[in-house]
Amino acid sequence: MKRAAFLLILPCLPLGAGETVLGAYIFHRHGSRTSKSYPPVQLTPLGASESRSSGAWYRNRYVSGNASAKIHGFSPDTVTLSQLSVLSPMDDILQNSAQAFLQGLYPPVGKAASSEQSSTEDVVNGLLDGYQYIPVNTVGMSTTGVQGEDNMRLQTGSGCPNAIKSTERYLESSEYLQNLKDTMNFYQRLLPVYDKTFPAEKASFEHAYGIYDLVHVSTALNDTKISHTELLTAEVQHQLYTLASAHEWGLAFNSSEPVRAMVGSILAGQIVQGLNATLRAPLKTNSTNRLTIQFGAYASFMSFFGLSQATAASEDFYGIVDYDSSFVIELVTDAEVDSLSSSADTINADDAYIRFLFANGTASETNQPKPFPLFGQQEIRLKWNTFIEEMSKFSITDTAEWCVACGATEGVCSGAGSSDVSTAKADSGGMSNVVAGVIGAVVTLAVATLLAALAVGIGGLRLVKKKAPRLSMAIAPKTSRDDMSYEERV
Repeated sequence: MKRAAFLLILPCLPLGAGETVLGAYIFHRHGSRTSKSYPPVQLTPLGASESRSSGAWYRNRYVSGNASAKIHGFSPDTVTLSQLSVLSPMDDILQNSAQAFLQGLYPPVGKAASSEQSSTEDVVNGLLDGYQYIPVNTVGMSTTGVQGEDNMRLQTGSGCPNAIKSTERYLESSEYLQNLKDTMNFYQRLLPVYDKTFPAEKASFEHAYGIYDLVHVSTALNDTKISHTELLTAEVQHQLYTLASAHEWGLAFNSSEPVRAMVGSILAGQIVQGLNATLRAPLKTNSTNRLTIQFGAYASFMSFFGLSQATAASEDFYGIVDYDSSFVIELVTDAEVDSLSSSADTINADDAYIRFLFANGTASETNQPKPFPLFGQQEIRLKWNTFIEEMSKFSITDTAEWCVACGATEGVCSGAGSSDVSTAKADSGGMSNVVAGVIGAVVTLAVATLLAALAVGIGGLRLVKKKAPRLSMAIAPKTSRDDMSYEERV
C-alpha cells in the first residue's frame, strides 16, 4: 500500500536514564483490506502480514527480554493473560488484524516449550509450534440492549443524539455546500475511472470517501473494478485523498462542537481508565493489566486527534490514517521501582508521566512511532496529573456524563441528569459497569450513528493541510447494507 511519510518530529527515543515503563495503551487500525464498495470486505494477506509486523515491533519495544522500553514486570516470552488486555468490536477485519498483531507480540514458543507429558507418559506437543492463545475481547453491548452489527434498524437509536445533530449541521453548512459545488467538475471528469461502481449522480463530494477508497484499494490490488487509470496521476490521487480526508474531518471533529467527536471522548475515557488502573496497581504482582491494545476505526483517530490537539503539533493529523496505523500512550516513571519492598507498594502519581507516540502505517524499524506533544503543549513527556487534567476536559468515563453530553433520556439514561454526573473521573479514572455497556455500544456502533449516513471504511494516508477544502459525505454505493460490518459503516 502506497504511503507518504508523516511529519517526523523526533525519532522514537530510547528511555531516559532511570526511566521505567509502567504500562501502555495502544490504539490500532487494521491492515490492508479489500474495497468497501464490494462486500464482504476482507483482510488481505498483506493486511495480516502488516498487523503481525506491527505486533513484532511493539514486542521489541515493550515485551521481549531485551526490549528497548520494556514494561516493568511484563512476561517476555510466554504470555501472562492477566497482564494483557486486547479489545476489538465484533468485526471480522478488526478481529483478524488483532489476532495477527498478537502473533507478532507473542510468537509461538516452539514445540519444546509447549510440550507436556500425559498420564500415559506420551509426550503431547502444543499445536501450531506452540501457538499462544490470547483472547480478543469483543466490545460488549448487552447492558444497553443494542443488538449486533447486522441489525441496521437499531443504529439510529443507539448513538449520541447531540452528536448526530452536530453532524447534520455540518452537512447543512455553507462550508460543506460550497465544497460540494466547487469540486463537482473534478469528480465528473474522473467518472470513466469508477463508473462501474459510481454512476454520474453519485460522482460527487457526497461520496468522497467511497470514491477514494475504491480507487485507493483498486490501484494497490491492480484489479479491474476501475478503468482509464491513465487519468489517475499522482496529483489526482493525492487530491482524492485530500478531499476525502477533509470531508471525514468535518464529520469527526469540530472545535466549537466537541460533542461531534463523542467517539474520541469515549476512547479518551477508556485510555484514562486503563492507565489509571495500571498506575494504582501494586508493582510486585503479575496479575495487573500492564498493556491494553484496542483496535478501531480511523474516525476514532480523527476525533481523538482533534480533541487532544494533536493537530497543533502537526497538520498531518488532519488526514485519514493509513492501514495498520497506531498510537500509544506510555505510562512511565523516574522512581526507583526496584527499591520498593512491599508487595502493596505503588507509584505516586506525582512521580508518573505519559508520552504519546504515533506511527502512520505499520510500525517497524523504518517507520517507528514518533513522539508528539498533546494538548497544544511543547513537552513530549507530560506529568500524569497534567495529562489527567487535560483529558478530563473531554473524556467520558461515567454513564451520567455520556447521557448529559448526548442529551440522551432513554434506556440507561432514563434517570440521568446534570446533577448525576460523576466526579469519579477526577478521583479514580474509573468507569461503572453500566457505562462500560454504553461505551461498548457506542464504540461499536456510534461512529456510524454520529456520522449519520456515513458508510465508509479505512484508507491510506497522504499529507492533508489544515486549510484543505472540507468536503462531503463518503457513502458507499447502496448495496446490501445489512451485510456490512462495523468497519464498512464507520
